[in-house]
Amino acid sequence: MLDTPQKIAFQGVPGAYSHMACQAVKPNMDAIACASFEDMLNRVQDGQATLAMVPVENSTAGRVADIHHLLPGSGLYIIGEHFQRVNHHLLAPRGSQIDKLKTVHSHAQGLAQCRQHIRKLGLTPIMHADTAGAAKDVAKTGDPSVAAVASRLAAEIYDLDIIIDSLEDDKRNTTRFLVMAADPVVPEMSDAAMITTLVFQLRSVPAALYKALGGFATNGINLTKLESYLRPGVNERAKFYMDVEGHIDEPAMINAMEELQFYCVKDEVRVLGTYAASSDRHQLS
Repeated sequence: MLDTPQKIAFQGVPGAYSHMACQAVKPNMDAIACASFEDMLNRVQDGQATLAMVPVENSTAGRVADIHHLLPGSGLYIIGEHFQRVNHHLLAPRGSQIDKLKTVHSHAQGLAQCRQHIRKLGLTPIMHADTAGAAKDVAKTGDPSVAAVASRLAAEIYDLDIIIDSLEDDKRNTTRFLVMAADPVVPEMSDAAMITTLVFQLRSVPAALYKALGGFATNGINLTKLESYLRPGVNERAKFYMDVEGHIDEPAMINAMEELQFYCVKDEVRVLGTYAASSDRHQLS
């Protein structure tokens, strides 16, 4: 009896950059397209997928909206990270000519990241829910005056011509993804670079954040990311999302975590995962 193929969930439609990230990280897994981030995370919670490919930040556009408040409540754990280069291409129906194009469709960020080139071409930008979805719709119309900004994979899936390669204004455009699973997978301590991600909520005392982070400074632990966020529609103090360099079981990290917990609301410190640092982390710096 053959084993059922493992599956990895992503938000978007086939051809999205999240889809490309799935193929890069887990080429032997079946990629499942999901309509929303909630649906993507639920697929793993319900056992319909083994992993989720979660975008968290982009080198040009900043953090991905809404994802931070979903992660702690998902019950999932981070087991890895991946940095996906975002190469935008100008796509159009087969046989289209560049001088006949009038409009270009894509997600707002895709259009923004190609703004200079779109202006030079004299095209009218039209916002779409996502990049690959725009390519899908352009293929359906078959209109040679309508183009899309999307990935090479989208061009292959929806049988579109690539009119212009690498349309993005910033050639370093990169999105960071977190690979998440239902159960934690903590690597053994070694000389390899590690990242620990956690979320926490501080008690309402003067200089709480300054004091809470002091333990990381005195123990020589580097913070690579710190962001505050509010849950939509909830009147409460801000929560913090933090990436630090190091393994959760290192003595220095244990000491720092003890000091952090002292200044936090009880049971409001959650470690989302310890995982190997990607060799491509410099792409977002």
